[in-house]
Amino acid sequence: MRHIAKMLSFLFFFGFSTGFSQDFNKEELSYSEFLGYVKKYHPLVKQANLEITNAQAKLMVARGGFDPKIEVDYNKKEFKGTEYYSLLNSSFKIPTWYGIEIKAGFDETDGQYYNPQNRTPDAGLTSLGINVALGQGMFINQRMADVREGKLQLQLSDAQRKLKAIEVLYKASEAYFEWRKSYNEAELYKSYLGFASARFAGVKKLIELGDSPAIDSVEARITVRNRQLNVENGNLKLAKAKLYLSNYLWIENVPVELDDMVKPEQNLILTLEETLRTSDMMVNVETLDSHPKIQALDTKMSILEVNRQLKANSLLPKLNVGYNYISEPTYFDSFNADDYKFNVDFSIPIFLRKERGSLKMAKIKIQDLKFDIDQQRLELKNKIKAQQTEIASLKRQKSVIDNLVNDYMTMLSSEEKLFSFGESSIFLINSRENNLVSARLSQISIENQFYLSNAELYKILANPD
Repeated sequence: MRHIAKMLSFLFFFGFSTGFSQDFNKEELSYSEFLGYVKKYHPLVKQANLEITNAQAKLMVARGGFDPKIEVDYNKKEFKGTEYYSLLNSSFKIPTWYGIEIKAGFDETDGQYYNPQNRTPDAGLTSLGINVALGQGMFINQRMADVREGKLQLQLSDAQRKLKAIEVLYKASEAYFEWRKSYNEAELYKSYLGFASARFAGVKKLIELGDSPAIDSVEARITVRNRQLNVENGNLKLAKAKLYLSNYLWIENVPVELDDMVKPEQNLILTLEETLRTSDMMVNVETLDSHPKIQALDTKMSILEVNRQLKANSLLPKLNVGYNYISEPTYFDSFNADDYKFNVDFSIPIFLRKERGSLKMAKIKIQDLKFDIDQQRLELKNKIKAQQTEIASLKRQKSVIDNLVNDYMTMLSSEEKLFSFGESSIFLINSRENNLVSARLSQISIENQFYLSNAELYKILANPD
C-alpha cells in the first residue's frame, strides 16, 4: 500500500496542473528535482550502491579467518570382537592478530593396539597452550593482510560507487537538457506558425481589398507550410526526447512516463551552477585528494603496500614455537610445570629467490601506480581548467547571441511597421523573420551547450552526493 500511495502521488504531480500548494508549479519538472529522483530511485544508481555492500561482505569473509574453531577427530577400529583402538582428538583454537594462536584440547585413547605415544590416562588428557610465530607471520600474515585489504576495499568501493553513479547522473542530465532544448524549439515553431498564419490571413484580406498583389498570398502560404513542417518535426523530436528522458524517471521499482502537460524548468540558467556545484567558487583545481578517481588510486596503492609488506615478511624464516600444558582433567587444579608438550618448527629457503622476486614485483607495481596517479592528477587538473574555460566562453557567446536576437527582433518589428505603411513587402518580412528564427534556434543551442558543459564538469568532478 505504501508503494501504491507513492505512485499515485507521483502521477498526481505529473498529471494535474492544480494542487494544494500555491507556491509550487506542478506543471514544471525542475532540473534539481529531476536529479533528486534519479539519485534516489534509478536502478543503476542503486546498483552502484551495491559496491559498498559487496565490499562489506568481502570484509566479513576476511574477518572469518580469525573466528574461533572447534575440531574433533575420532577414529575407532574393531575386528572379531577386539577393539584395536579408539582415538579421540579434540581442540578449540582462537587465532589472534599478531601470529598468536591459543589452543585448548582434550585427547582420549583406548584399545589394545595403538601407537604408544598416543596413550592417555583413563580419564583422558587435557591441554592448554599457545603457538607463536616468531618469524614469518608475527607482524603480518595472510589473515591479517586479508582483513586490512577488506577495510581498504570499503574505501575503494565508495569511490567506485561515486564514479558509477556520476555516469548515470550525467546521462540523465543529457536527457533532461535534450528534452528542454526540444521543448523550446517546438514552442518556438508553434509561435511563429501562429504569426505566419495570422499574417497569411491579413494578406488575404488586403488582396480582397485590392491593397496587395495576389502573389503575396503565395509567399505567405509558403511560409505557413514551412512553419507547419517545422512544428511537425519539432513535435516528433520532442516526443522522442521525452521518451528518452523517461528512461531515468523511476519511483521505487516503477518506471514513470512524463505527462504532456509537464514542462522543463525555464529559468535553469539561474540555478544550474548551484545545483551541480560547478561555479568557480565551489571548484578547487589544486586540491584533488577528495576526487573519487584519486581516492580509488590511493586506496589501490595502500592495498599494494599491504601486499608488499606480506612479500617482505616472506623473507623471514618460518619459526613457530608452541607450548601446551597437559594434565588429567581431575588434576587441572594443581599446576605441574613438568607436564607439557613443546614444539619448534623452523625452515628457510637457502637462496630466497622466489621470495626476493615476489617482493621486487610488488615494489614495481607500487612504482607503476605512482606514475599513474601523478598522470591522473595532471589530466584531471587540465580537464577541469579546460571545462571551466569552455563554460566561460559559452557564457560570452550567450551574451552575444542574446543581443543578436534582440537586434533581429527590432529589425522584424521595424519591417512590420513599414509594411503597415505600404513601404515593405511580405518577402522582406519573411526574410527578417527567418533570420530571427535562426538566431533564436542558435540561442537555444548555445544555452544547451552551456548546460551540457556544466554537466561535463560535474562528471569530471565526480561528486554525486
